[in-house]
Amino acid sequence: MVRKVTSGLYTSASEVVREALRLMEEKDQVRAAKLEQLRNDIQEGVNNSPATAWDAKDIKRIGQVKGRGSFTNRSI
Repeated sequence: MVRKVTSGLYTSASEVVREALRLMEEKDQVRAAKLEQLRNDIQEGVNNSPATAWDAKDIKRIGQVKGRGSFTNRSI
C-alpha cells in the first residue's frame, strides 16, 4: 500500500483501500454474472435437449482414454 501512495498513483492509504474494495466488488459481480449465465445455459440445455440413456462406465472409460492421450503429447 505504501508503494502505491509513494508512487503518486494514490494520495492516501484509504484511497488504495477504496480502490481495492471497488475492484473486489467488480470481480464479484463478474463472477456472479458468469455463474448466472452458466445456470441459464444448463437450464436451457435441460429444457431443449432430449433425454438420452448413458452408462457411467462408458463415460469413465472414454475420459481415461482421452486423458492418456493428453499426457503423451506433453513435453517435459
